[in-house]
Amino acid sequence: MQFTIFADGGSRGNPGPAGAGAIVRDEKGAVVAEISEFLGHTTNNVAEYTGILSALETLLSLMGSDGRGEASDAVVVVKMDSLLVVKQMNGEYKIKHPNLTPLAARVKALTKEFKSVSFAHVYREHNKEADKLANLAMDRGMNR
Repeated sequence: MQFTIFADGGSRGNPGPAGAGAIVRDEKGAVVAEISEFLGHTTNNVAEYTGILSALETLLSLMGSDGRGEASDAVVVVKMDSLLVVKQMNGEYKIKHPNLTPLAARVKALTKEFKSVSFAHVYREHNKEADKLANLAMDRGMNR
């Protein structure tokens, strides 16, 4: 089975009020999960990584709870518009910021739960749903 995750994160100011968003689709394109999480005051890159983490954790949880099969059989493609994070996850760029190192390590650990997880860059216009979910999270958090 295959899943596609569209993930995004952002902050208003950097750092500033931040949110993560993601949408998980199955091989037929059906939405199996949506994530929209306010993160408090942090950077856009922390928010980007949190979007991936939340989506992978949600997918792992769903696979165990609704009969979708074993996570170890799942092929996952993570698509996002952060070229920096994609290149870091693909090993093309080093992770220099100390706040990102533990998040990247958690993502890498989660990827081992699946048959395979790959990371691909998409342009912003192809990531509108995840961007919308991240912005909704920021709106909710800022209106508290």
